[in-house]
Amino acid sequence: MERICRIRQLPDGHNFTLMCRDLSELSTYAFVDNVAFRLMKNNTPGNYTFILKGTKEVPRRLLQEKRKTIGMRVPSNPIAQALLETLGEPMLSTSLMLPGSDFTESDPEEIKDRLEKVVDLIIHGGFLGQQPTTVIDLTEDTPVVLREGVGDVRPFL
Repeated sequence: MERICRIRQLPDGHNFTLMCRDLSELSTYAFVDNVAFRLMKNNTPGNYTFILKGTKEVPRRLLQEKRKTIGMRVPSNPIAQALLETLGEPMLSTSLMLPGSDFTESDPEEIKDRLEKVVDLIIHGGFLGQQPTTVIDLTEDTPVVLREGVGDVRPFL
């Protein structure tokens, strides 16, 4: 985590996302009520980050300090799913916005050129686009769209 923060020049307390294989694994790390479960079941895996209250299984440094929440994802990307399946546990995730950039880096060749000397491994998964995930806050009774990204917001309105 510290290494990622150093590479991206992120401040202390930057919020990371926890990626899980499926909703069953996700529910180990976040409190999921019936409404949230139905919404997530119909939209995962997918291009969404869900803000949920974290359980005691989440290390405190990963929780948003005041609200005790965490961003959770069930990715649809086959490479991410294969890594999660192989590891057998969640992975931390963050957008790849490098210092000096105003956008998320997604060009595999540019990523290689800028990062190959500072990371241990780069997996070339092709060009994935620059639009971020859609962020949905599911901590209250009514979902709140915090960021509109590649995921369709209509199911949450």
